[in-house]
Amino acid sequence: MMEERIVSRLRIIGMGYSPFKVELKDFGSLPSHSIFIQVTSKLPIRSLVKEIKDVQRLMKLDKDHKPHFIDEPNINIARKLLPWQYEKGWQEYSNRSFTGRFVADAMLLLKRRQGDKAWQIAERFAFQNLPVSTRQGELFG
Repeated sequence: MMEERIVSRLRIIGMGYSPFKVELKDFGSLPSHSIFIQVTSKLPIRSLVKEIKDVQRLMKLDKDHKPHFIDEPNINIARKLLPWQYEKGWQEYSNRSFTGRFVADAMLLLKRRQGDKAWQIAERFAFQNLPVSTRQGELFG
């Protein structure tokens, strides 16, 4: 039942959101383990994440299992690297340039069964830019 509430709320958020352009430029890293493409158009993503965070209380299983939201949007190209892999990869990518852009017109809800490593698409929520007005009581009453 809680999953239905979460999906319903995410659907409403998606319906009310406008598609937006995502700008990408160059590479960044989290020292010792990750290399990523930097997102330069952060505001629309941060705004969307902020709305989704409002659903966080529905996603919390217990005090030890809380949802995690990334505050700095990026696109991972290598993560969980061993230190030597990171050093070699970052040496290569730190001197490269990259630019790209795309229009984000939807968001995906991903799920995986406990013990599985593969994620499955549970639902796609299209950004429809529709006027959506809901009251808290209508959603969760």
